[in-house]
Amino acid sequence: MRKVVTFGEIMIRIAPDGFLRFAQAMPGKLHTMFSGAEANVAVSIALLGGESKYVTALPQHSIADTCVSTLRGMGVDTSSIVRTNAGRLGIFFLETGANQRPSNVVYDRENSSIALTPADAYDWDSVFADSGWFHVTGITPALSRTAAETTLRAVQEAKKRGLTVSSDLNFRKKLWKWDNSCSNKELAQRTMTQILPFVDVLIANESDCADVLGIHADNTDAELGKLDTARYPDVARKVVKAFPNIQKTAITLRESHSATHNSWGGVLYDAQKDQAFFAPLDQNGNYQPYEIKSIVDRVGGGDSFAAGLIYALNSEDMNDSQTAIRFAAAASCLAHSIYGDFNFSTRAEVQTLMNGNGSGRVQR
Repeated sequence: MRKVVTFGEIMIRIAPDGFLRFAQAMPGKLHTMFSGAEANVAVSIALLGGESKYVTALPQHSIADTCVSTLRGMGVDTSSIVRTNAGRLGIFFLETGANQRPSNVVYDRENSSIALTPADAYDWDSVFADSGWFHVTGITPALSRTAAETTLRAVQEAKKRGLTVSSDLNFRKKLWKWDNSCSNKELAQRTMTQILPFVDVLIANESDCADVLGIHADNTDAELGKLDTARYPDVARKVVKAFPNIQKTAITLRESHSATHNSWGGVLYDAQKDQAFFAPLDQNGNYQPYEIKSIVDRVGGGDSFAAGLIYALNSEDMNDSQTAIRFAAAASCLAHSIYGDFNFSTRAEVQTLMNGNGSGRVQR
């Protein structure tokens, strides 16, 4: 399996116990952990049994040292992380929703180290040495003009070295504020359309293509959790028409019945075959999403999907499109049962679910 390199920001995640609101928990005890979309992908790939490297910029202090040690302890290669005296370690606060009350994220990440570190600070030869796949998201370029320029440079450097490049659009409406001359969606579209010509595999959720690229699925309202899943292959075809370099487009299909009950699955469009592959499927081969009725933690669910897809596409026994999307959907389904952003699921556990055993019975 080729080594997968990911690039982006890692932060401290701070959250109250269970489903407590900030007003109930503060002042008081809060839980902390390290979290970030691209780091989540790198950790998940390593825990599945793959080889991954994570690249970022971190300040020079003991908390950042602990962050690096945590990643290294998960089996992630941290040798290309840049340590700098510029900037800070970002933070985000998470209030977990329940039933009809949605989760809420408060960001405190301006002037983070990665937002201030220019592209020339990274040794791209070392970053991509002995690697075959590079993954970025639309979150890092949303942080600052410098981070956007560095992300663009990173995908260019990866393509020059012959790597497969994947990108998760990951639109975050609370970010994309570094250019006041346009709206956050306009800035995201302007920036990501510069990055996407260097991307081979695009990953998005049910609303990202509309928010970032202006490509909408008919008869769908993602905010209300109402999806016409049959429309998404056409969304993928329109993406590939706009960016012919994209070979595969994967879209997660989340129907949010409530904060703690989601229907979950995905579709992978193979541009070369002009064919869409859905997962999971019922016994008759029809799309039938996982019903996740007691979500433990949904933050990082999309990252676990991306990791599962990348891992499968890099595995000789799972790299056909149907198996890859089945593995990705099952991996991310399991992630919804695990507290925190990292998906502590093994390859065997994912394969058990994708092969039809989702009973949750005790394994004795």
